[in-house]
Amino acid sequence: MLQRCLDLLAPALQDPADPEPVVVDCTLGLGGHSEALLASFPTARLIALDRDKEALRLSGERLAPYGDRATLVHAVYDELPEVLERLGIPKVQGILFDLGVSSMQLDEADRGFAYAQDAPLDMRMDQSTGMGAAEVLNTYPPGELVRILRAYGEEKQAKRIVSAVVREREKEPFSNSARLVELIRDALPQAAKRTGGNPAKRTFQALRIEVNGELSVLERAIPAAVQCLAVGGRIAVLSYHSLEDRLVKQVFAAGAANTAPPGLPVVPERYQPRLKQLTRGAELPTEEEVAENRRAAPARLRGAQRIREEER
Repeated sequence: MLQRCLDLLAPALQDPADPEPVVVDCTLGLGGHSEALLASFPTARLIALDRDKEALRLSGERLAPYGDRATLVHAVYDELPEVLERLGIPKVQGILFDLGVSSMQLDEADRGFAYAQDAPLDMRMDQSTGMGAAEVLNTYPPGELVRILRAYGEEKQAKRIVSAVVREREKEPFSNSARLVELIRDALPQAAKRTGGNPAKRTFQALRIEVNGELSVLERAIPAAVQCLAVGGRIAVLSYHSLEDRLVKQVFAAGAANTAPPGLPVVPERYQPRLKQLTRGAELPTEEEVAENRRAAPARLRGAQRIREEER
């Protein structure tokens, strides 16, 4: 949905009143979106964040032709306000999030994100910090594992899978993905394996979200990003599962709501909406795009525009 993201952000990045706009790519990855932003908006300055040092190295090579128009920062996207403060940038005109795991992380077998190939159970987006998925599987109490699978993977068979995990980890700790995939296949009833693709995908999603703290980071990141927008600035967010999309929807809906007490004849400025939603619900990829790139299938795009500053 690259072109649609560019179209959503364009009015804020092509405003004649702001000849040198700043746009933030909060999820740099391999730099595809960042490169498109720099190419499409030749007067814009790009700030790009990623917690993955390898992604920063590779995208740095890709974006080198743009010179000092691109500033790449090793940071998690909920740290955006601190990053902008360090760079002396009070407000920005555009912000893009492309959530979830990047193609590079899926394609590098030794990162352990993909259930289709055997690899160490790591799943950390920043491999320099925190515990990996194997440590979560091997050390978390059963009740906590059930909660994670239900909350983050929406896995209906969480208890059955966790019982099998606990039984197996007592024999030998988990280290590789193939053993976990096989355990999940064996643990699930036949009916649960007939629909919804690979039966391990919900468990892998849940572990990845837990390892990287993705939802708690996102809960902080989207409101913080909205605060960083200048009036007239725009934000576009691509989500890949319902938990992410729900959080984005709630923040945008709250920002676009009138917060005045009921019955006021005139609504004071401080109660007026701060955001205008730019999409009707979540926009989906086209059939052509999904045919070209299967990973686009679950994508959901929402956009909003900052229309008012906060009352101090």
